[in-house]
Amino acid sequence: MDGLVEFKTEDGVRVVVEGVEDEDGARLVSRGDGPARAARTFEDSLDGVRAAAASALRVFRDGSLRPDAVELEFGVKLSAEAGAVIAKGSAEGHLVVRLSWSPEPSPARAEPEPASTRPATPDAAALS
Repeated sequence: MDGLVEFKTEDGVRVVVEGVEDEDGARLVSRGDGPARAARTFEDSLDGVRAAAASALRVFRDGSLRPDAVELEFGVKLSAEAGAVIAKGSAEGHLVVRLSWSPEPSPARAEPEPASTRPATPDAAALS
């Protein structure tokens, strides 16, 4: 199991996550008892993932597909040094995209005009 990494939020709240191993197999070691401390805030660590999500949304919303809804799912690993990393899944990076469209509303039917309250036959006075 990887070691623990402690992040602080911009509000000063402590967030502890399971850390990831470096590509070379190196691991961060905490100084003393407890998790290794991250160099950046939790929010700063997620900036790259936020930018990737915004970029992906632009690709799917601005293209010719024009979906009604776009759902993105990123696998994210957190590292004390690198911050947030899009996690490796079954492919090279883990990203699931779901696009959805609502059915086209059927054309509005023409409402029948209400029946007239006047008599169907002309008034004798109007004919003279």
